[in-house]
Amino acid sequence: MKKQKHNGHEHDGHSHDIGRTPSPEAPPIEDRHDVPRAPQRGAPTHPPVRSVAVWGPIAAVTVLALVVTIGVWRRVQERGQEKAFTKQATQLEVNVVSAQRDRKPKDLILPGTFQAFKETTIYPRANGYVKSWKTDIGDNVKEGQLLAEIETPEVDQQLAQAKASYEIAKVTADRWRDLVGKKVVSKQEYDQNEKAYEGAKANYEQLQKLQGFKEIIAPFSGTISARNIDVGTLVTAGTGNAGTPLFRIVQSDPLRVYVYAPQENAPSIHEGLAAKILVQEFPGQNFAGSVTRTAGALDPQSRTMQLEVQVPNHEGRLYAGMYGNVKFLLADENAPIVVPANTFLFRTEGPQVATVTKDNRIHWQAIHVGRDFGTSLEVLDGLTEDTKVVMNPTDDLHEGTQVQIKPAEKPNG
Repeated sequence: MKKQKHNGHEHDGHSHDIGRTPSPEAPPIEDRHDVPRAPQRGAPTHPPVRSVAVWGPIAAVTVLALVVTIGVWRRVQERGQEKAFTKQATQLEVNVVSAQRDRKPKDLILPGTFQAFKETTIYPRANGYVKSWKTDIGDNVKEGQLLAEIETPEVDQQLAQAKASYEIAKVTADRWRDLVGKKVVSKQEYDQNEKAYEGAKANYEQLQKLQGFKEIIAPFSGTISARNIDVGTLVTAGTGNAGTPLFRIVQSDPLRVYVYAPQENAPSIHEGLAAKILVQEFPGQNFAGSVTRTAGALDPQSRTMQLEVQVPNHEGRLYAGMYGNVKFLLADENAPIVVPANTFLFRTEGPQVATVTKDNRIHWQAIHVGRDFGTSLEVLDGLTEDTKVVMNPTDDLHEGTQVQIKPAEKPNG
């Protein structure tokens, strides 16, 4: 009865279930309160099976390809580094220097003797005796100045005779000129007297000029360096051993210095080249000069070329006949190539140097050695300018060996 009542109560409390036949296996409604609710539509509780199946393998393949690519790149990089290290370890490193021409100006010092710009010994042109002298040694004279007077009695006598002969010949010629005009004498006789007159005139004029040499005149301005006569000295006309020297006169401003340049320096010396004159009497001082003339040819015996250097001497500090040195500063554009001495080896093939080609390979070059300057050598043939030459070469440097050039060290400071 209770059950029926309960059923009746249940029926009354759930009127919305009227007409629904409960399942005979279903538990009572009050016993299903812990059963989960049915899921709502449009909200699936599990991911789609098709999406995972497609994108999963693609992601795995991508990650695997990326890992393989990174590994291959690292391996290639490591192998490149290994090759570079092996190449660097097996290559020889060398220090090189560029072969250059020695164009630095060089000093050339040559000995020479000072000579006056003008210098001469004065001789008489007529025989006689010294009447007087006007200048002595050390005197400065001007051109045309009277130096001495000579008595010439013989010349005076000859001049008087010549004058008389000239006057007679002149009168005779004048008379014969009038007679031939009147046709009194022949033309031949007239011509003979005319020529006799001309001869007498020439002889008279010659003796007049000779008498003019009684006065000794300075031929140029200068200094009297010698006086060889005194009053009453008998002098003889002539030169050298035949004549009597009267005076010696020099012009020492400027002075000339003659030097002889060696063959190797001759092409670098030209007119106008500056020079310095060094004299031991003036230590620490030099006198400026310049080349005024060159011989233009070499002496076949000494293989030298004569040069003339002029030195201004306004103050008269230098004297003709002094010994000194002439210093030139020469810059030779055709100077030979010079390399350090530690690049040279004397091998069985002769003197050679190790050069580096454009592709950094060793090439042994035969050379022709000139002068040895101690720390450097002069190369006359075999090298061109700017050629890279190995310093301190060893026997390990074979022909064609690949080398690496060491960078030049920077000087400290």
